[in-house]
Amino acid sequence: MFQKILIANRGEIAMRVIRACRLLGIRSVAIHSEADAAALHVRFADEAVCVGPADASKSYLNIPQIIAAAEVTGADAIHPGYGFLSENAKFAELCKKCRLTFIGPSAEAMRTWGDKVSARAVAKRFGIPLLSGTDVLKSAADAAEQAERVGYPVIMKASGGGGGRGMRIVRHAGEVQRSFDLATQEAMSGFKNPDVYLERYVESPRHIEFQVLADQHGGVWTLGERECSLQRRHQKVMEESPSPAMDNEKRARMGEIIRSAILETGYTGLGTLEFLMDERGELYFMEMNTRVQVEHPVTEMVTGVDLVAQQILAAAGERISLPDTRPWSFRGHAIECRVNAEDPRTFAPWPGLITEYHSPGGVGVRVDSGVYGGFRVPSSYDSLVAKVIAHGANRAEAIARLRCALDEFIIGGIRTNIPLHQALLRDPDVIAGNISTHTIERVVSQGF
Repeated sequence: MFQKILIANRGEIAMRVIRACRLLGIRSVAIHSEADAAALHVRFADEAVCVGPADASKSYLNIPQIIAAAEVTGADAIHPGYGFLSENAKFAELCKKCRLTFIGPSAEAMRTWGDKVSARAVAKRFGIPLLSGTDVLKSAADAAEQAERVGYPVIMKASGGGGGRGMRIVRHAGEVQRSFDLATQEAMSGFKNPDVYLERYVESPRHIEFQVLADQHGGVWTLGERECSLQRRHQKVMEESPSPAMDNEKRARMGEIIRSAILETGYTGLGTLEFLMDERGELYFMEMNTRVQVEHPVTEMVTGVDLVAQQILAAAGERISLPDTRPWSFRGHAIECRVNAEDPRTFAPWPGLITEYHSPGGVGVRVDSGVYGGFRVPSSYDSLVAKVIAHGANRAEAIARLRCALDEFIIGGIRTNIPLHQALLRDPDVIAGNISTHTIERVVSQGF
């Protein structure tokens, strides 16, 4: 087992990893930028090292500084969290060369599953359903030709990234050239990889993802699915497990297909396969995230599995042993709200000093946060400040508990999107589970 883990991240995910380390009796090392010197993860880690100024490219993405921090503190493993370097295969390779364990899949597996075009090829080989699409596009002319073959509307996507960057919906031939230029520019800027491809566009889909966990001894577990349809500009806002659109038969069938693909490709650690569900209820593979997800707590709440602790154990070469993880053994329902420091109507970031902070509580309520009263939210990073998760015996009880929790949550001095979450939890379609990736657009356009 590892003696000391360096956490190459910040905020609530760094706090989450620190908790898992404490549970396993492992010492933790926090890294931080100058802007995060007073951050919560710096306070709670056993050791902390400043790796650079506020600019993420000079701190949280500064690979030489992070490796040096691990060597100076005597860490034997690095946990990348999510974002930043979590899906950087070159970073994983460098960790291995420096005799540091990267807590995640191998660089080879990361390239196989992390690149969207490569992942589509793997999915096709194992019978995972796919939307009609293309390989990497050679030019705008190639894009126009392929779009005619696939059929409009299509969506252009960055092969090596996500989060909505490098994405463009193309509805007719006249939009191809501009969309190709913008998508490749965004892909290069965001992921240092200009490759893009096309996929058939589904107008009102649901976004559903499946959690997997694999150890180094051939053990593979599928831990149900999460409904992530409540999103804005491809950024998730509220997630839940299980999905109201799934049943145990479909859940078990898809889980077995995914399990076979993960086992045969030798993938280890945590991973999430993301799907679109069309209006007929058919699932189509989109991509795989080769890391822990922001929304992992809802899966933890319904399965009783500590995903981050198991991720660490798997990376250490331990043989994973879990209780019954078949779909019918899951417990109740869980929903998560991402609380962001932003204006709830315009979505403009709202950094600044948190003047007061009161975290909600009660039966079935969990709050994962990286801030406190008196902390200044920096403008240099993602606006996520906390996640509120509610668990209940059923979906209605989870919604009721989440409403109560949001009513109790006090974050003074900055604006947050809590009013948007409260509006969503009052919306009849959300309450009924009749949602799509366009639901938030409708709620916002109607005013709240």
